[in-house]
Amino acid sequence: MTENQNPISPHLQIYAWHISSLLSITHRIAGIINFLALILMFFWITTFSFGESNYELFLIAVNSFFGKFILVGFTWSMSFHIFSGIRHLFWDLGYGFEIKTANISGILVVLSSLITTIIFWLFGRGII
Repeated sequence: MTENQNPISPHLQIYAWHISSLLSITHRIAGIINFLALILMFFWITTFSFGESNYELFLIAVNSFFGKFILVGFTWSMSFHIFSGIRHLFWDLGYGFEIKTANISGILVVLSSLITTIIFWLFGRGII
Protein backbone atom coordinates (compact mmCIF):
# COMPACT_ATOMS: atom_id res chain seq x y z
CA MET A 1 0.00 0.00 0.00
CA THR A 2 1.35 3.46 -0.91
CA GLU A 3 0.74 6.55 1.11
CA ASN A 4 -1.17 9.37 -0.49
CA GLN A 5 1.23 12.30 -0.96
CA ASN A 6 -1.45 14.86 -1.76
CA PRO A 7 -1.81 17.73 0.71
CA ILE A 8 -5.03 18.26 2.59
CA SER A 9 -6.96 21.05 0.88
CA PRO A 10 -6.78 24.03 1.26
CA HIS A 11 -3.08 23.78 1.90
CA LEU A 12 -0.84 26.83 2.09
CA GLN A 13 1.29 25.55 -0.77
CA ILE A 14 -1.62 25.35 -3.21
CA TYR A 15 -4.00 28.01 -1.92
CA ALA A 16 -4.17 31.15 -4.06
CA TRP A 17 -4.99 34.39 -2.26
CA HIS A 18 -7.87 36.45 -3.57
CA ILE A 19 -8.75 40.04 -2.79
CA SER A 20 -11.96 38.92 -1.07
CA SER A 21 -10.12 36.66 1.36
CA LEU A 22 -7.51 39.32 2.07
CA LEU A 23 -10.21 41.93 2.72
CA SER A 24 -12.13 39.52 4.93
CA ILE A 25 -9.09 39.04 7.14
CA THR A 26 -8.38 42.77 7.10
CA HIS A 27 -11.99 43.50 8.08
CA ARG A 28 -11.61 41.30 11.15
CA ILE A 29 -8.25 42.86 12.07
CA ALA A 30 -9.74 46.35 11.61
CA GLY A 31 -12.54 45.40 14.00
CA ILE A 32 -9.99 44.41 16.66
CA ILE A 33 -8.00 47.61 16.05
CA ASN A 34 -11.18 49.67 16.40
CA PHE A 35 -11.97 47.95 19.68
CA LEU A 36 -8.49 48.73 21.02
CA ALA A 37 -8.71 52.30 19.75
CA LEU A 38 -12.01 52.78 21.58
CA ILE A 39 -10.27 51.67 24.76
CA LEU A 40 -7.56 54.28 24.04
CA MET A 41 -10.28 56.89 23.58
CA PHE A 42 -11.73 55.89 26.94
CA PHE A 43 -8.36 56.54 28.58
CA TRP A 44 -8.14 59.86 26.75
CA ILE A 45 -11.51 60.91 28.19
CA THR A 46 -10.53 59.59 31.61
CA THR A 47 -7.40 61.78 31.66
CA PHE A 48 -9.68 64.82 31.74
CA SER A 49 -10.68 63.92 35.28
CA PHE A 50 -7.10 63.47 36.55
CA GLY A 51 -6.00 67.03 36.02
CA GLU A 52 -4.20 69.17 33.54
CA SER A 53 -0.70 67.71 34.01
CA ASN A 54 -1.79 64.17 33.18
CA TYR A 55 -3.68 65.42 30.14
CA GLU A 56 -0.55 67.26 28.97
CA LEU A 57 1.38 63.96 29.13
CA PHE A 58 -1.28 62.36 27.00
CA LEU A 59 -1.07 65.24 24.50
CA ILE A 60 2.70 64.80 24.27
CA ALA A 61 2.23 61.13 23.48
CA VAL A 62 -0.47 61.79 20.89
CA ASN A 63 1.48 64.59 19.19
CA SER A 64 4.56 62.40 18.74
CA PHE A 65 5.22 60.64 15.43
CA PHE A 66 4.11 57.31 16.91
CA GLY A 67 0.95 58.88 18.32
CA LYS A 68 0.01 60.46 15.01
CA PHE A 69 0.72 57.17 13.26
CA ILE A 70 -1.72 55.46 15.61
CA LEU A 71 -4.37 58.15 15.04
CA VAL A 72 -4.06 58.00 11.25
CA GLY A 73 -4.14 54.19 11.44
CA PHE A 74 -7.26 54.33 13.58
CA THR A 75 -8.91 56.69 11.10
CA TRP A 76 -8.11 54.35 8.22
CA SER A 77 -9.22 51.33 10.25
CA MET A 78 -12.59 52.91 11.03
CA SER A 79 -13.24 54.02 7.46
CA PHE A 80 -12.12 50.65 6.06
CA HIS A 81 -14.34 48.79 8.51
CA ILE A 82 -17.34 50.97 7.60
CA PHE A 83 -16.89 50.57 3.84
CA SER A 84 -16.22 46.86 4.18
CA GLY A 85 -19.35 46.56 6.32
CA ILE A 86 -21.37 48.28 3.58
CA ARG A 87 -19.92 45.77 1.11
CA HIS A 88 -21.00 42.92 3.39
CA LEU A 89 -24.45 44.48 3.68
CA PHE A 90 -24.86 44.32 -0.10
CA TRP A 91 -23.71 40.70 0.03
CA ASP A 92 -26.35 40.01 2.67
CA LEU A 93 -28.94 41.46 0.30
CA GLY A 94 -27.74 39.07 -2.41
CA TYR A 95 -25.80 41.48 -4.63
CA GLY A 96 -22.18 41.40 -5.79
CA PHE A 97 -21.32 37.70 -5.62
CA GLU A 98 -19.88 37.52 -9.12
CA ILE A 99 -16.08 37.30 -9.06
CA LYS A 100 -15.59 40.42 -11.16
CA THR A 101 -18.05 42.43 -9.04
CA ALA A 102 -16.49 41.17 -5.80
CA ASN A 103 -13.01 42.16 -7.00
CA ILE A 104 -14.18 45.62 -8.08
CA SER A 105 -16.04 46.21 -4.82
CA GLY A 106 -12.97 45.11 -2.88
CA ILE A 107 -10.76 47.58 -4.71
CA LEU A 108 -13.39 50.28 -4.15
CA VAL A 109 -13.40 49.54 -0.42
CA VAL A 110 -9.62 49.97 -0.19
CA LEU A 111 -9.51 53.11 -2.33
CA SER A 112 -12.49 54.76 -0.64
CA SER A 113 -11.07 54.09 2.82
CA LEU A 114 -7.73 55.63 1.83
CA ILE A 115 -9.39 58.66 0.21
CA THR A 116 -11.70 59.13 3.21
CA THR A 117 -8.74 59.01 5.60
CA ILE A 118 -6.80 61.58 3.57
CA ILE A 119 -9.79 63.91 3.30
CA PHE A 120 -10.54 63.55 7.02
CA TRP A 121 -6.97 64.52 7.97
CA LEU A 122 -6.86 67.39 5.46
CA PHE A 123 -10.06 68.78 7.02
CA GLY A 124 -8.62 68.22 10.48
CA ARG A 125 -5.46 70.15 9.62
CA GLY A 126 -7.48 72.98 8.05
CA ILE A 127 -5.94 72.45 4.63
CA ILE A 128 -9.32 72.00 2.96
